[in-house]
Amino acid sequence: TESPSLIINIAASPYTFEKQEQRASILRNKCIKYGIPSLYINQIGAQTALLFDGNSCAFSKSGTQVLTMPAFETALNYVTYSAGEIYTESDACNESADAMDTLHKGLVLGIRDYFHKNGFRKAILGSSGGIDSALVQALASQALGSQNVTALILPSNFNSNSSAEDAIALSNNLGNPYHVVPIQLLFEQNQAVLESIYGETSFDITEENLQSRIRAVLLMAVSNKQGQLLLNTSNKSELAVGYGTLYGDMCGALSVIGDLYKTQVFALANYINLQSEIIPKSIIEKPPSAELRPNQKDSDSLPDYSILDPLLRDHLEAHMTNEMLVNKGYAKEIVERITRLVFINEHKRFQAPPVLKVSLKSFGIGRQIPLTAKQV
Repeated sequence: TESPSLIINIAASPYTFEKQEQRASILRNKCIKYGIPSLYINQIGAQTALLFDGNSCAFSKSGTQVLTMPAFETALNYVTYSAGEIYTESDACNESADAMDTLHKGLVLGIRDYFHKNGFRKAILGSSGGIDSALVQALASQALGSQNVTALILPSNFNSNSSAEDAIALSNNLGNPYHVVPIQLLFEQNQAVLESIYGETSFDITEENLQSRIRAVLLMAVSNKQGQLLLNTSNKSELAVGYGTLYGDMCGALSVIGDLYKTQVFALANYINLQSEIIPKSIIEKPPSAELRPNQKDSDSLPDYSILDPLLRDHLEAHMTNEMLVNKGYAKEIVERITRLVFINEHKRFQAPPVLKVSLKSFGIGRQIPLTAKQV
């Protein structure tokens, strides 16, 4: 039997941060092992949570990468196969494509395909003046066109004036239509109605969640009336520890950044601003806050994101146990508190919208956990 002289791999391999290097290593090793060249042709497009990045490539029989096609772009290039080897006439090898640029393109394509393949053209989102909603608004504007993304700015008395100003500045920078709809009166009316049921009680998370749910009601009303899909703006750090409100800020048809940790959100926002200040600098620099009670900051209830995000990544994606995390150097008290929050908030993630998957282990399609389970 004659031995094969060429490997042709026609693939539908979903994108993750690390995938390009992994693929290249596998293909290179196979070429070297069998002494034959290889063509790798990968799908481009998005199917709900899964992003297919293309990045098709070719390797010589010595394992040299002679061609790399762009990520998340349909393109055409040619190779020559002759005398058991692959050649290319163009300087088309791009082994070190910028990871942040690839991520940016992937999320934009994920939004665009989700909308267009489901017959929608317009999106709406709640613009808080915070970095999460700002990033989603910027990505959606590029995916769908600025005039097809509407921002609702929904301040209460707990929101600083600068937050609304930042949200307006963002919409102006992007060219998005926007509406400012204060919710304080609705919040007070709801409180007055509910007081007859639960009496006079002190302000707690109930009132915080109520504000978030009022905003969701208004967003969904405009979504229904104008045929605009609501985009969710929760990040992975929040989803992991339950720092979100069911039927409130967790609403939406698609979770755009639900597989990005907060530190990655900052990194991508800064990347978008490389050429010009699209996301106002004040949004990026302000301390993260839900602004649901006076002087609230994320750091009041969570470790700093520079600690939280690596811990979550090790726990969720590297499958490290509490003991392993402590041995790695994380404080035992923080490890126990954070892993418990991950465990008890599974019911929230179960009801969250589909998340665009960009990591090895995303919530939703990438992680299926029974709701009824005992923590070990």
